[in-house]
Amino acid sequence: MAAVAPAGPALLDVAGLHAWYGESHVLHGVDLNVRQGETVCLLGRNGAGKTTTLRSILGVVGRRDGRVSFDGRDLTRMPLHGPARAGLAYVPENRGIFAGLTVAENLMLPPKVAEGGMSVEEIHALFPNLKERRSSPGTKLSGGEQQMLAIARVLRTGPKMILLDEPTEGLAPVIVQRIAAALIQLKARGLTVLLVEQNFRFARRVADRFYVMEGGVVVDAFRADEVEGRLDRLHELLGV
Repeated sequence: MAAVAPAGPALLDVAGLHAWYGESHVLHGVDLNVRQGETVCLLGRNGAGKTTTLRSILGVVGRRDGRVSFDGRDLTRMPLHGPARAGLAYVPENRGIFAGLTVAENLMLPPKVAEGGMSVEEIHALFPNLKERRSSPGTKLSGGEQQMLAIARVLRTGPKMILLDEPTEGLAPVIVQRIAAALIQLKARGLTVLLVEQNFRFARRVADRFYVMEGGVVVDAFRADEVEGRLDRLHELLGV
């Protein structure tokens, strides 16, 4: 596979990344990079290693080996809280909101990591549903509203980059469209995103570049403007 080299310096640079859960060797030398302001998507079937890649970047796996550089800093030498302090935010697939707290309370909890975090007013403009449901506890939110809240919480912290895991999983098409529109707006603000996604139609709308994973390795990489020429290959790898 020929690597797709970014035009500018990489904000996130991953090279030779291996990961283990116990004795299970899950990642087998993942190479990828994301430059400032890009939205890059990891594609692949279930079990390909996409979520493990995100978790390995953050260091929340049993064991990892390889190089992970973020904003010129070596994440592998940091404690677990180090990536967040460096400006790397994570929205897990399970969303991780505080279900017993209201939307407004959830939005006030995150610590400010850096200047530039979005205000509550900006969050409400990006996700109007959250303004309408600001007094509702997390248990009363729809899956789509929970996803919006999970993204909104990390935006409050002032991240340089977001790792976003399966944001459209199980959501209605109208909510998927709203999340896509929000990501496009965030890209216009200069936010950098590494996205794990199985909904190729959604990913194609928001991503600048793609990496395809299979069996714990990257097996293909291409730009958004190369998608048409890769559809047969993508159908083979993903069934799209």
